[in-house]
Amino acid sequence: MQRYILRKKNQITLISGILIAFAFITKWATGNMDIFEWALIIASILGALPIAIQAYQALRVKVVSIDVLVTIAVLGAFLIQNYEESAIVTFLFLFGAYLEQRTLNQTRSAIKELTEMAPESALKQMEKGEFEEVEVDDVDEGDILLVKTGAKVPVDGTVLSGEGHINEASITGEAVPVGKEKDSKVFAGTILENGTLKIVADRVGEDTTFGKIIELVEEAQDSKSEAERFIDRFSKYYTPAVLVLSFIVWFISQDIELAITILVLGCPGALVIGVPVSNVAGIGNGARHGVLLKGSEVIHDFSRIDTMVFDKTGTLTVGNPAVSETRYYVNDPSEVLRSLASIEQESDHPLAKAVLQEIGEITFLPVENTEVVKGGGIVANVDGHRIAVGNVALMEKENVKLTGEAKADIARLERDGNSLVLTSVDGQLKVMMGVRDQIRPEVKEDLQRLKALGVKNLIMLSGDNQGTVDVVSRELGLTKAYGNMLPGDKAEYVKKIKEEGRVVAFVGDGVNDSPSLALADIGIAMGSGTDVAIETSDVVLMNSDFSRLPHALGLTKATARNMLQNIIIAVGVVLFLLANVFFSQWMNMSIGMLVHEASILVVILNGMRLLSFRQRR
Repeated sequence: MQRYILRKKNQITLISGILIAFAFITKWATGNMDIFEWALIIASILGALPIAIQAYQALRVKVVSIDVLVTIAVLGAFLIQNYEESAIVTFLFLFGAYLEQRTLNQTRSAIKELTEMAPESALKQMEKGEFEEVEVDDVDEGDILLVKTGAKVPVDGTVLSGEGHINEASITGEAVPVGKEKDSKVFAGTILENGTLKIVADRVGEDTTFGKIIELVEEAQDSKSEAERFIDRFSKYYTPAVLVLSFIVWFISQDIELAITILVLGCPGALVIGVPVSNVAGIGNGARHGVLLKGSEVIHDFSRIDTMVFDKTGTLTVGNPAVSETRYYVNDPSEVLRSLASIEQESDHPLAKAVLQEIGEITFLPVENTEVVKGGGIVANVDGHRIAVGNVALMEKENVKLTGEAKADIARLERDGNSLVLTSVDGQLKVMMGVRDQIRPEVKEDLQRLKALGVKNLIMLSGDNQGTVDVVSRELGLTKAYGNMLPGDKAEYVKKIKEEGRVVAFVGDGVNDSPSLALADIGIAMGSGTDVAIETSDVVLMNSDFSRLPHALGLTKATARNMLQNIIIAVGVVLFLLANVFFSQWMNMSIGMLVHEASILVVILNGMRLLSFRQRR
């Protein structure tokens, strides 16, 4: 019976409201007080039923809830035959609870939208080569899948063949389609806007990036911050205190109506709901914009950050070395470039990959007598010529004479943080390439935005040599930069500056960053980084989009402010109502309950503003 009544709470609220309206219309139209009173009595009893049941369930677990206060207040009003007050109070309380739940559901819309985006089926290649539609749960790692125009990508995978553009808004928050071709990575939950792709499944089910997003957001929304835990503890003692206060007022004044009015006005509803709704809305906004905040406690700590420490490679830089400048010491470099590419295509060194990417498609020549010079480069015979590819030390070993122009180029490129790839043919320098890891686009602007948000110290730690680190630091305007740092050195540095009293965030993407991510007050992982880094971190920037970092910091600061605003509103309303009980003549139960429920809606709507938050550039 109890479950049935609670399930029908919304219908009871509607009937109660109709009865109250009927009562007042009858009184004004006919003056019949009997119909007026009986309609209010029935409305009071109906409205009190679900409230009393909830109060009883709370008392069974030794909790004096808001429902207990309202139930006692309504019973008191009923006993003194103030049916108008009892009916209106029960209706406003139930109607307020309905609006509160409906509004709260909207703040949780981010996780609902994510869940609805989850793919349900996939076109899987069967044994005979044909593609058959199956449930996404029936897809295993290594399966070959076909994705057609307009379909959701069912798994995280790699493109085997085909081309197309994919909307990755569910992962990165950006609706601009991303081009995909052979060897491109694709993510579950994204939508193929045009083209057809054949992919191999790398991760399936809960292991996909999309699955982890849903899991992390669900966990974050269910978590409680220190502020929420404090308010829970406060309410545990505050609600009985209101009950005791109303009893004392009745004992001294013998005015039962005043006592039950205090019960209604002292309800801490807005205080209890204000902080959680801010947290849920903040986490939901982050999920929509490619930022995963792992819990309410993260929001509090992140909003106080004054120092950010960055790994260089893959965080401030792209992580893929590329040729920044090429110098030629020959009129027609085409044959030299063919020889260079022919040698480099046999190497798996990152510099070799950068050189090949710069040269582009070319016809390779046969390479003979290849000799790898440790710490220097490669020497080989190509088309009857002795070709040396490597650094300055290799050139000296090969007795290659460097002109004044070449020496000046070497000094300038090294000063700009480049690694050098020199190519000589039969003892004469022909080509010099400067290779460096490229700084992420717009990262300098993003760092300035972080400074504007109150981050006083921007520090870079890297395993690269100090010269390269200094070049990047100067270009980005960092506070400090340290090179030649091993993973243990980075962790020790983070520990040291924490002990100096700074609130530290560490931003990284690799396994070697995990100790620092765990040690910092806030660990921030780039979403395309390693699983270990993502698991260890408190915040994840999906798709390694560095521009999400200012949004994440601005969002947590806005959420922290929003929580404080809601606490001030809730406490202010209670103090205002209680003050008017003692020092004014117009305050009564009905008005008090109306203001009480209005304050709950105000803090919820204030929290919902966070759903539309966007950090200004």
